[in-house]
Amino acid sequence: MISSIIHEQSFKTVIRSERHEWIADEPTSLGGQDSGPSPFDYLLSSLGSCIAITLRMYAERKGLSVRSIRVDLSMDSRRENGKAVTTIYKNIDIDGDLTPEQHDRMLEIAEKCPIHAMLTGDIKVEQDIPMPA
Repeated sequence: MISSIIHEQSFKTVIRSERHEWIADEPTSLGGQDSGPSPFDYLLSSLGSCIAITLRMYAERKGLSVRSIRVDLSMDSRRENGKAVTTIYKNIDIDGDLTPEQHDRMLEIAEKCPIHAMLTGDIKVEQDIPMPA
């Protein structure tokens, strides 16, 4: 479970998991203190790190020579017909000794990372967390 706790310091939020703690905030231009990444930054970083990890796992499983993987992401959100429409743009740079076919296959594999699958599927947000039996 992840908990987000906000007190009286504008938008600075402490986020806690079972073993980690980190900060989210808004930039000063939006009234925050800019003491940490924004929630949108965390969303993109989840996708980018998942893509990079998925590609690293694939390269290691296939014995591919990959020195580094860089995933750059940006996002555009707007309202159309009263509904939020979000487009995430990505650029994946794979530095390695790959054939064009291996490179293309890795770009296909990037589409299979679990966060990508979740974000492109149906997402529901419910009010109450089910408690384990």
